[in-house]
Amino acid sequence: MLLQTCLALFLSSFVAYGLSLYQFKGRKMVTTLVIFLMLVPIQILILPLYKLMISISLIDTFWGVFLPMIVSPFAIFFFRQYIDGVPRDLIDAGRVDGLNEYSIFFRIVIPIMPPAFSAMAIFMSMQSWNNFLWPLIVLRSGEKFTLPIGLNTLLTPYGNNYDLLIIGALAATLPIIIVFIFFQRYFIAGLTSGGVKG
Repeated sequence: MLLQTCLALFLSSFVAYGLSLYQFKGRKMVTTLVIFLMLVPIQILILPLYKLMISISLIDTFWGVFLPMIVSPFAIFFFRQYIDGVPRDLIDAGRVDGLNEYSIFFRIVIPIMPPAFSAMAIFMSMQSWNNFLWPLIVLRSGEKFTLPIGLNTLLTPYGNNYDLLIIGALAATLPIIIVFIFFQRYFIAGLTSGGVKG
C-alpha cells in the first residue's frame, strides 16, 4: 500500500505538472483522455490488463497487483487543478534564477502542494488497501493474498469464522485511520483548494 501510494502520488503529480504548465501539441487530447479514463470502470479494463500481465510474466506477483494502478487519472486531474492555481510568477522566478524544469517541480511546486498530496494520499491509500477484484484475479498463492482477499476466504459454505473475520476487519480499518489522522490537518484544505478564485 505504501509503495503504491507514494509512486502514484509522485507520477500523477509529475504528469499533472506537465499538463498544467506546458503548451504542446495534443495537450487537450491528453487532458480529455484523462477525464475519459476517470469515467471508465476498472471492470472493463480487467481482461486487457490481465493479458498484459501474462505477457510480461507478472501474474502472482506484487508488481502485477499495483503496477497497473500506479497512475491514477483522478489524481492527475486533481493535481492539475491544484497546479493551475499556483502563481505563474513563482515558476517564472525559478526560471530566471536558472532552475531547470525538474528543479522547479521539486523545489517550487512540490513544497506548496502538501494539502493536495495529503488529500490524495488518503484517497489513494484507501483505494490501494481496499482493492479486492484485481488482486483476486492476479494472485494465485495464498501467502500473497491481500487482507481483503484473506478476509473473504474466512467465509465458506462449511462455516464462517466470525471471530477472526471481526478482528481482521478491525485490522483492515486501522491503517486508513492512521493515514487520515496523519494527514487530516491538510485534508480539508486540499479538497477545497481551487474552489475560490481570489
